[in-house]
Amino acid sequence: MRITRLPLIAGILTAMVASGASAQSVNLTGIYKCTQMCRGDLPAHVTQNGTELNILTEAGVASRAWPDWFYPSNRLWIDAFNLGAVYSPDGLLIQFDNGTIWHRDIPPALPPVRRR
Repeated sequence: MRITRLPLIAGILTAMVASGASAQSVNLTGIYKCTQMCRGDLPAHVTQNGTELNILTEAGVASRAWPDWFYPSNRLWIDAFNLGAVYSPDGLLIQFDNGTIWHRDIPPALPPVRRR
């Protein structure tokens, strides 16, 4: 009986490790504009390196962040603020637990190049 449980246990452990490793599937690197409950007028910056993030808020305050391993895969934990946030599947929106909302600032597309 013990031998038949071993593959089941191995499968469960593999699934747990795989889900943790793929916790953050979208790259959040970019410039964001604060649209609600802002503490400043500067653009916010997010730089992602693997699962770790460096954040510069709209008030110019820097912090580190990483996936919140205890919640769904779209949740972050921001260390300096002792604050969580969720991000949209496409990475265009970050909503913090305190009500602050950032939208990714995507520059307008360049006009097509006309060839003669």
